[in-house]
Amino acid sequence: MTQRRELLQFAGAGLAGLLGLPALAQEDYPNKPVSMLVPFPPGGVADTVGRPVAEAMGRALKQFMIVENKGGAGGGIGMAQVAKARPDGYSLLMALSSIVVLPEADKVLKRAPMFTLEQLKPVARFTADPTALVVRADSPWKTYKDFMAAVKARPGAITFGSSGNYGTMHVPMEQLKVATNSFMLHVPYTGAGPAVLALLGGQVDALATGPSSVMQHVRAGKLRVLAHWGEGRLAALPEVPSFKELGVPISYSQWAGLFVPAGTPEAVVAKLRQAAKAASEDARAKQALAAAGTSFQYQDAPEFERFVQADARSMAALVQRIGRLD
Repeated sequence: MTQRRELLQFAGAGLAGLLGLPALAQEDYPNKPVSMLVPFPPGGVADTVGRPVAEAMGRALKQFMIVENKGGAGGGIGMAQVAKARPDGYSLLMALSSIVVLPEADKVLKRAPMFTLEQLKPVARFTADPTALVVRADSPWKTYKDFMAAVKARPGAITFGSSGNYGTMHVPMEQLKVATNSFMLHVPYTGAGPAVLALLGGQVDALATGPSSVMQHVRAGKLRVLAHWGEGRLAALPEVPSFKELGVPISYSQWAGLFVPAGTPEAVVAKLRQAAKAASEDARAKQALAAAGTSFQYQDAPEFERFVQADARSMAALVQRIGRLD
């Protein structure tokens, strides 16, 4: 009887120890390198923001952070990978605003969704910049008026690049087409980096993108910004008018934010929120973003979650208005 009681006590202690493992793991988090997936090739906004943020968060967490680029489907492939990853805090996603568009686009296209917003939990927003209409500096278009005159004169002859169907570089151009009753030919790429290279190389005539992915080329005199989708003048581009100033009633913001798989323990999310906040205040990260022509516009998880939900509702209406794209 005594032996049986000792065995039961031993088993109970073992079970209690096993049940305590998740809590212990959360307390020790992170005890190995953390992966931050950027769902686009290098050179785009998510990559430009993600790398200095990952470095700064790694310093705050005292653990190495690995940035992995995985492009495709306008960011959908990488977003889906993190959405379906183990919710343990070791798989992070640096997403752009296309994350709220792609699930709605799947509905419009009547196909199974790559992922849903419910599969991901917002942690922090880092930047939110209006997209800008960019052409080569050696193009004949000095102003937006010049550009639109050419578009109207030759419907379908002017091309624009993007990071993929319904992505953050595609949706604003569709807005512009609808607002001006014009037609331009869409040429999708796997991300902003390849699309910008295509513009520089003359494969496309224009594109819409966040300033941070083109400012180095604008400063070098290779690209020209004609207009932007913001509400007022931008600090990085004070001479460039907004579309609203030009009489075109459209606006679009390309934001970058951090997500984890839904179900990630709150204790882990809390540590990631602290590290994200520290990154937004990190001098080296601020300097890196400033050099790219942007700055932190930080939102912590509760505010960011409300922001994502509101943007998802707004973008759903826009995608429905744009409709099915071939």
